[in-house]
Amino acid sequence: MIPTCCSIMPPKINSRNKGKRGELEWSKVLIAEGFHAFRGAQHSGKNHFTGESAPDVICPDLLIHYEVKRVEKLNLQDALSQSQRDSNEDEISAVAHRKNNCSWMVTTSAQDHFRLVRESSFVVAKKEKNENKKKE
Repeated sequence: MIPTCCSIMPPKINSRNKGKRGELEWSKVLIAEGFHAFRGAQHSGKNHFTGESAPDVICPDLLIHYEVKRVEKLNLQDALSQSQRDSNEDEISAVAHRKNNCSWMVTTSAQDHFRLVRESSFVVAKKEKNENKKKE
């Protein structure tokens, strides 16, 4: 018997379940890095207790609004715009994303990138390194 097209088609992927799995994966990455993290309230993107926008993954230790995408083809600008639209004023907007068989990546705007860099120890280390070179 010759197989029909339907018999050789891969099973349909439930995008909602894939999104949930991606959110759980990203929360586990944050936990492995030493942060407290859990999935946000996923009811139309709103916290069903407060009515405020809820990130896909909540990390109380960080002022970062994570939009999590676990897709093969990502419109990064749309995802980042969604994170920016939903984030609070004091939060960094970020998209945590990965494709199958790839590692996680986090994308943010240049403005938010520099907000992070200014607060990091990398700037201090660079300044100290330059000061040591001047002394030599």
